[in-house]
Amino acid sequence: MTQLLASGVKAHDVGRLLGEAGLRFAERTMIEFDGCLLSFGEIADSVANVAGNLAKYGVEKGDRIALYLPNTPHYPILFFAAMQLGAVVVNLTPLDAARELRFKLADTGARVVATLDAEPFSSNAAALLAEGVVDLALIGSDAYWQGADPVAVSGAGMASLDAMIATTSSCPAVHVTSDDLALIQYTGGTTGTPKGAMITHGNLVSAVAMFDAAIAATSGWRPGRERHIDVLPLFHIYALVGVMLRAVAHGETVLLRDRFDPEQTLEDIGRGGATFFFGVPTMFIALLEMPNIAEYDLSSLVYCVSGGAPLPGEVAARLAQLIGRPLVVGWGMTETCGAGTLSRSDEINEAAAIGYPLPGATVEILSFDGDRLPAAVGETGEIAISGPNVMRGYWNRPEESAEAFAAGRLLTGDLGFIDARGQIHLVDRKKDLIISSGFNVYPRMVEEAIYEHPAVAEALVYGAADNYRGEIAVAAVKLRAGQALDLAQLRAFLSDKLGRHELPARLEIHDALPRTAAGKLSRKNLRDASAKREA
Repeated sequence: MTQLLASGVKAHDVGRLLGEAGLRFAERTMIEFDGCLLSFGEIADSVANVAGNLAKYGVEKGDRIALYLPNTPHYPILFFAAMQLGAVVVNLTPLDAARELRFKLADTGARVVATLDAEPFSSNAAALLAEGVVDLALIGSDAYWQGADPVAVSGAGMASLDAMIATTSSCPAVHVTSDDLALIQYTGGTTGTPKGAMITHGNLVSAVAMFDAAIAATSGWRPGRERHIDVLPLFHIYALVGVMLRAVAHGETVLLRDRFDPEQTLEDIGRGGATFFFGVPTMFIALLEMPNIAEYDLSSLVYCVSGGAPLPGEVAARLAQLIGRPLVVGWGMTETCGAGTLSRSDEINEAAAIGYPLPGATVEILSFDGDRLPAAVGETGEIAISGPNVMRGYWNRPEESAEAFAAGRLLTGDLGFIDARGQIHLVDRKKDLIISSGFNVYPRMVEEAIYEHPAVAEALVYGAADNYRGEIAVAAVKLRAGQALDLAQLRAFLSDKLGRHELPARLEIHDALPRTAAGKLSRKNLRDASAKREA
């Protein structure tokens, strides 16, 4: 599928976005990173070098390449190099525990991993290589962007990513279509089982065009002139599409930061002239808690979006007062390339309202009966979405792929309703997914790890409200006779089994865990009891 973007860039595939931008905007700054300015032309040349050198290592169209990277210029260079080769990117996260890394690599068959010479990246990559999980580990260093020599590596199966960037090469001609697979992005959805969403070039390019159309219709967006803050992780679909791909398509600058720091973000706005900021609620809460926020001029912000988790109404109101306009809220999923709905920048949103369907997307509320017919206005049902941005299915999971769709519509597992104006309201999640600081936490995965502790007889994990993170994971445990356990001990035990974002923030010891009438352990009872206590 060919999409005509608002800037006039016609892109059939993601690799061409960068290729065309490198020609049209060669002298413009594409990335600002730790004081280093990298132009579109420089990034395009680096991408060609890496693609050519990867081809020399035997990487071909359809091969999977795992990116195990934080926010660094190495990420977009590798991502676009893979796209131009027709290879498929598998995003690993710095939060993944060792066995999660092994699972994703084995599941996708990715035999190449790219990472940095910092911890925990380098030691994990070395272990994966030593165990034969991967054949090639590419190692880079952020010091390279400060003028240091390319990082030196030693050992079989290792190569210097910096040296590949610096070594002139050319990407072989590869025919890539919009239907070709571009990305395998892992998500647990609402089931708790990790699944790789199969995302095509057409899905990604369509999502960019859909975001563009919605933003252009309701904001003061100036294509080619905006400066984007990117503190969201590029390994997450929200930042990859909403920030990086959109900025590249229009020749706009990304202020790339390796982590979120409230003071740095205020500096980027107040003194750096940032105009676009896509974030999650915890970031906005942290900004509001800065004692000197009034000292900064935030008027440069043209467009400010909160996504990834529900935004508290009080936070939205305070931010609107600070920046002089309502905060835009949005909803999307990994399976939809992060694109689903956006609110309008000229209207104040009601609590739990998540905006209107993006142009090109069809969002419906389906009833719960067997026929799954559209619900009436104001009636709560399951949110379903269709459009060119919706994934092909789940990697190696045909049954779950089939279950995810009904008559061509993706069943999201989220509950909501549509009001008379056509705005979507999010009511609740259909199952038990916990969203903590914008990251998905899947209770069943956490429970399975907890069950490995010798003191634990039974375990349930549920989400509890938290003013800062939105939600936290609470572990409710029944211990074996004569055993003892505290939170610190449990977190230490789980540290090599779960990501940091998945570790329980609270531990409850129960004599007996609640059960349903059918005898199943009941998270709902625990969640309801917790909500009553908080109230």
